Amino acid sequence: MNKDSKIYIAGHRGMVGSAITRHLSNEGFSNLLLRTSKELDLRNQADVFSFFANEKPDYVFLAAAKVGGIVANNTYRADFIYENLAIQNNIIHAAYLQGVKKLMFLGSSCIYPKMAPQPLKEDYLLTGLLEPTNEPYAIAKIAGIKMCEAYRTQYGCDFISVMPTNLYGPNDNYDLQNSHVLPAMIRKFHEAKINQDKAVYLWGSGSPMREFLHADDLANACIFLMNNYSEAGFVNIGTGTDVTIKALAELVKKIVGFEGELVWDSSKPDGTPRKLMDVSKLHGLGWQHQIEPEQGIALAYQDFLENHDALRL
Repeated sequence: MNKDSKIYIAGHRGMVGSAITRHLSNEGFSNLLLRTSKELDLRNQADVFSFFANEKPDYVFLAAAKVGGIVANNTYRADFIYENLAIQNNIIHAAYLQGVKKLMFLGSSCIYPKMAPQPLKEDYLLTGLLEPTNEPYAIAKIAGIKMCEAYRTQYGCDFISVMPTNLYGPNDNYDLQNSHVLPAMIRKFHEAKINQDKAVYLWGSGSPMREFLHADDLANACIFLMNNYSEAGFVNIGTGTDVTIKALAELVKKIVGFEGELVWDSSKPDGTPRKLMDVSKLHGLGWQHQIEPEQGIALAYQDFLENHDALRL
């Protein structure tokens, strides 16, 4: 990518898209193409095709998606598969029609089988059953990967896919009904501290293990791969290390400053027992993460206080 290349970031207001937009701007890329969902409904094929025909972007970061945690994924199963398929189908095909130089599709680590060996290697895709609670979303993301591969094979399009691990950072979703585990913990512990509660109640046993990557690290990796990777196979993006949900809760509790107890509700689902990405392919290409959990969660909590805290005094 050149500094004056026309670069479209689909989903630039979300956590991932905003991080990519922020990093591109900071690196001097001056021709960024941005549209809100009100300005361009990515589920509408005619609107997307018209937008691409008029704007003719050189590069595309496909970060737009309908996302959520266990509750949202399991409750709105039809919405998750329909909206994500519509968004990625429209953008990928429009990019082909208008001769986009390169497109990056961002997937999710939930594409891997629930009981896949750990850490998760790229070639474990489609080797077993998915986690039932987020199967519709995972199937949509798998379709996106295969679509990019198919357009590369049939049409010679330079379309690549990356699979981030669990993400957190600025512009995260802190809604307790449909957020991911880390932002939900930040909000729960903060509100418990403000309300001087004696305990915070958390789902599951706390034993599952998860890997977490700061959105700024992801953005850095995406830009690196857009400039340095052009192959059919997708690339995992993560840290290569994980923690138990219980250890994560203790860390968030410490950073937020909540002094009460943690109570685990084992009647609630844990989800996948472990999800750790094998990032040897990414490391082999020359990229590694920079932001460690304690620093990253402190940054995320500061963002919550400044931009999301409805109880701020």
